[in-house]
Amino acid sequence: MASVQTTAGGMPVLILKEGTKESKGKDAQKNNVTAAKLIAEIVKTSLGPRGMDKMLVDSLGDVTITNDGATILKEIDVQHPAAKMMVEVAKSVDNEVGDGTTSSVVFTGSLLARAEELMNKDVHPSVIVDGYTAASEQALKILQKIAVKVDVNDKQQLQKIARTSMDSKLVSDDSPTLSQIVVDATRQVSEKIGDNEGLKVDLDNIKVEKKAGGSMGDTKLIKGIVLDKEVVHAGMPKRVDGARIALLNSALEIEKTEMSAEIRINDPQQMQMFLDEENKMLRSMVDKVISAGANVVLCQKGIDDIAQHYFAKEGILVVRRVKESDMFKLSKATGARLVNNLDDLTDKDLGSAELVEERKVETDKWVFIEGCKNPKAVTVLIRGGSQRVVDEADRSMHDALMVTKDVLERPEIVAGGGSTEAYIANELKQWSGNLEGRAQLAVQKFAEALDSIPLGLAENAGMDPIDTMTELRAKQSKGSKWTGIDVRNTIVTDMFKQNVLEPVVVKEQIIKSATEAASMLLRIDDVIASSKSKTPSPPPGGGGMGGMGGMGGMDME
Repeated sequence: MASVQTTAGGMPVLILKEGTKESKGKDAQKNNVTAAKLIAEIVKTSLGPRGMDKMLVDSLGDVTITNDGATILKEIDVQHPAAKMMVEVAKSVDNEVGDGTTSSVVFTGSLLARAEELMNKDVHPSVIVDGYTAASEQALKILQKIAVKVDVNDKQQLQKIARTSMDSKLVSDDSPTLSQIVVDATRQVSEKIGDNEGLKVDLDNIKVEKKAGGSMGDTKLIKGIVLDKEVVHAGMPKRVDGARIALLNSALEIEKTEMSAEIRINDPQQMQMFLDEENKMLRSMVDKVISAGANVVLCQKGIDDIAQHYFAKEGILVVRRVKESDMFKLSKATGARLVNNLDDLTDKDLGSAELVEERKVETDKWVFIEGCKNPKAVTVLIRGGSQRVVDEADRSMHDALMVTKDVLERPEIVAGGGSTEAYIANELKQWSGNLEGRAQLAVQKFAEALDSIPLGLAENAGMDPIDTMTELRAKQSKGSKWTGIDVRNTIVTDMFKQNVLEPVVVKEQIIKSATEAASMLLRIDDVIASSKSKTPSPPPGGGGMGGMGGMGGMDME
């Protein structure tokens, strides 16, 4: 319906295009809030160690089984614009800190549901937004006050943090061994910067390879790099001990000229000389590598068959067409220098590894470069019963690696299990007494929304939500601030003693991103959606794309 307004003189004025939909005021807000709440409902049941998984099937029939909030929302094709904002919250938390995606979405949905209650009592959205902003600032201050410092060299403590991240995932049964791998990997690639307490960790230096087969317990940390390539020539050794590795960025082939050139040959001997010269050039390339003392060559570009033959004769193991990103990792792991020009190659440019070996992994042959002295790049090889299991293990590993990185870079933690949220909620309720007017109501609602995290954990564990929350508050008010919900044993207890620990950075990010997303949605009071584009008629001769119209539209119903 086009929006027709009339001027004071009664002249009709057409402002918006035919077919444009507009919803204003309360309707628009209700519509947005409902959409956001529905998204929160979808992921709420996957919160915590007793949370359930979702099976997502895309349009091609590919199946993803996961309980990672960000993955669930990425895989669902969300149409509603307000719901899309919730997906963005999950994505930003995932990219920034790696964990807490489900919590952030549940918290955002809860903030909006509480705001709706206030709006129904005629509290203006701007007042609610102001109250939420003040509450989130205060919440971050309280969080900072209760944060506990961690020693970055305390491997035991770091493993507990990595385990907490994994315990709510599919891999929870294997979390003791996997958390050890995660901590070893992140510490191996971490670097000290200046006199700061924290370390710098670049997760790009941890290569995660996954292969179905075996079981989760066969997952290994390799102090070096695994390449999903095989040795180029059957005559080459499949195993080299005490490897001296050359990393080449140039092709071991005779280059073709840029412009088209022709060589006229009018004598068979000239032909032979031409071929011999080619061979000689390739031979000299191989000799340069040999004289540098390399017994393993990893090349980013192609290698000519004749060069392969010479390498095989010399007993040198060669892999070609290695990805550029892997070349950088190999350089960090083995200490080799990437060489662009063969003439520059000297023994100083070579890297070292105890062992380079081609092994069969499932049906593929991969090259393992391991036993590097102090590698600044490592590989985690994930195994599991099936492709789905391996994929989910990979997502869990990503979260655990991110969480360990968060703590190494900023060594502060709090307890999990909803204890931190419940404690902050309680403090906020007391603090709200100092405020005046309606902002006080908004701060109280913010505190109630925070309680949705422990509440969700209790519900997913099959505990009685009201009894659980009452017991939790009673214990916290007696002074044990780390009281939370031990979902595994379905009791309310001290989560710090249960070793359920989370980085402060994750909690901060949850509070910040949820508050900002909720505030943004609350400020919207008018939604104007353009009409869908008409389907273009297919060209004669049966152009098959006819049904694709309306893809860009937003369904506001």
